[in-house]
Amino acid sequence: MSSYPAYRLVRAFIRVALRGFYQQIRVVGLENVPAAGQGPVIFAGNHPNSLLDPALVICSCERLAHFAAKDVLFKHPILRLIFKAMGVIPIARARDHQGRRVDNTAAFAALNAALLDGRSMGIFPEGISHDASSLSALKTGAARIGLQLVGEHPETPLVIVPVGLTYIRRKRMRSRVLVQFGDPIRVGDWLDAWRADPRGAARDLTGAIERGLRALTVNAPDWETVRVLDGVRRLYQPPRIPLEHRVELARRFNEGYQQVRDQPEVIVLYQRVKRYLDELDALGISDRDLDADANLRSRWQRAARSLVMALVWLPMALPGFALFVPLGQLVSWAGAALSPRKDVIQTSKFVAAVAATTASYLALVGALAAWAGPGWALAAAAGLPLSGWATLEVLDRGVALRRLAGSGLRSLTIGRELRRLSAERRFLEAEVIRAVERFMPADMQRLYPRSVEEPT
Repeated sequence: MSSYPAYRLVRAFIRVALRGFYQQIRVVGLENVPAAGQGPVIFAGNHPNSLLDPALVICSCERLAHFAAKDVLFKHPILRLIFKAMGVIPIARARDHQGRRVDNTAAFAALNAALLDGRSMGIFPEGISHDASSLSALKTGAARIGLQLVGEHPETPLVIVPVGLTYIRRKRMRSRVLVQFGDPIRVGDWLDAWRADPRGAARDLTGAIERGLRALTVNAPDWETVRVLDGVRRLYQPPRIPLEHRVELARRFNEGYQQVRDQPEVIVLYQRVKRYLDELDALGISDRDLDADANLRSRWQRAARSLVMALVWLPMALPGFALFVPLGQLVSWAGAALSPRKDVIQTSKFVAAVAATTASYLALVGALAAWAGPGWALAAAAGLPLSGWATLEVLDRGVALRRLAGSGLRSLTIGRELRRLSAERRFLEAEVIRAVERFMPADMQRLYPRSVEEPT
């Protein structure tokens, strides 16, 4: 296992890198994670984004979490160094070794040792990273590991905590991500069932894990359904709600839609929302451009705030532009072009961004030390990270300004179409509210009560 100082040092580095890579990382449900010293934990998460998934779990809570990874990844020298520092356990898979028989006895013993020591481990029960629009069928590995451990050590207060990872525009840099820790599942509650029927108990516990994950993730039969129901969610929600509430509304709409999709009223509304979204796409605008909250005065106010903040950060950002902007463009292109699968595009961008930024930073500081002396090198070592952060702030404000300016220009050039679509939006918003009132389960607590009569 890793030494704690090395683990914390690498985790701190990854945490800073993640904060630079994502515009927002929102973590909720930390109260569901037992504190260190209160017993071991198995984190069981969905797996939509390759190596970024364990990185976000590790960096979102203070528990020491050991993950398992396929042993072929340890062949890469940099990954091997990071994995060893983080206590990652190599797991051999027959598919990676030409189908030969593999032995993971030592690996599982190491994971058990971490749990018995009161630490935690992470596992992705889907078994493999993927870009599907819903959870894959869960493997029983997490349940079997937990039940085996508690069966041999009944006094161990082991819990399994479901972790939902939701990425907004997950292929892009500077996007947003929501990390949700769900209600803990006490493995000891299945101990008697496991002693009577190990396989049945493992299946039942896996079912509990799946229910926990589905309560934290957005699941739909295909991405087109996700797109349309996300449009429904935007029509329904009030403005400026937290990220976790947006994801919860999206989850509810996707879950509820499967129950009422054959209702004639729902079929008509779904097709009309789809047509509305298609028209927005054809004009190159988004739903936010038509939102009642996005009136002219509001746009000017937001534009002024973004401009002021960009100007405040600009002097500090200037040194970093020459270094970080070209790197960002190169990484964005290379990550998308060279990724072997769709589900690893953002991971590829993250790894490339960290590697390129670190290498450029060290090279520049080293060059200044050699050519200009240690004083300049120390100044650059301290100033470049601050300048890089300021660069991100300026770029984010610039994107906001460009979006606002673009929507304002479009309102001048396609004003008639925007007015027609704005009327369509108001109609669809009222229809969505009526549909929610009709089909929402009576026992479901409303996040945001809406009514057709309220102003829109």
